[in-house]
Amino acid sequence: METRRELIGAATLFVGAGCLGDGNGNRNGNGDGRAGPSVSSPAFDVGATIPTKYTCDGEDVSPPLRIRGTQDAVESLALVVDDPDAPSETSFVHWLLWNVPPDTEEIPEDIPQEQTVAALDGAAQGTNDFGEIGYRGPCPPADDGPHTYRFTVLALDTMLDLDPGADRETFQSEADPHVRGETTISADYERQ
Repeated sequence: METRRELIGAATLFVGAGCLGDGNGNRNGNGDGRAGPSVSSPAFDVGATIPTKYTCDGEDVSPPLRIRGTQDAVESLALVVDDPDAPSETSFVHWLLWNVPPDTEEIPEDIPQEQTVAALDGAAQGTNDFGEIGYRGPCPPADDGPHTYRFTVLALDTMLDLDPGADRETFQSEADPHVRGETTISADYERQ
C-alpha cells in the first residue's frame, strides 16, 4: 500500500509536469512559460529543515522571505504557505497573504497575526486552516514523518478586491484568473 506522501508526490509530479523547476523543490512558472519572481529565505535553505523557531514547537513566527525579479506588468504579489502532506483531502494552509506591493523585496520575519500588514503597505492576510488570521507554522502530527511546506509566491496582474480574513477557496477563486507567474520553494519539518 502506498503511503500518503508517495501518493501526494505522484500527484504533484503529474500536476506539475508542465512547470519549470530546478529539481530541488523550486518551481518557477505556472506551466505556460510565465516565470514568477525568485524567492528565497535567509532562515532556511530549499529542501532543508525549517528551523524550530518558525514552527509550533518554537516561537511560531513567520520566516523572512526575499523576493527578486518581479516583472513590470505585475500589480501585486500573493503568498500561500501550505503542507501537501497533511492528513486531509487538500493541502493544509498555513498562511495566505495578498496585495503585497510588486516592488517588495523582503517579507520580514514575524508578521503580526492581523488582518492587514502595515509593513507591507496594507497587504491583507487570510484565514489559515487553523481558523486564524495570518501565519501559523509547521505543526505536523508527532511521529508522522517529515512534512513538506511549500512557500508559493504568485505574481498577479491586479490588486485583489478581497476582504481580509478570506479562506483559501475564496482567495483562489479571486486570484487564479490573475496569476501571471509563480514560484514555489519548499522545506521540511518533522516532529518526534
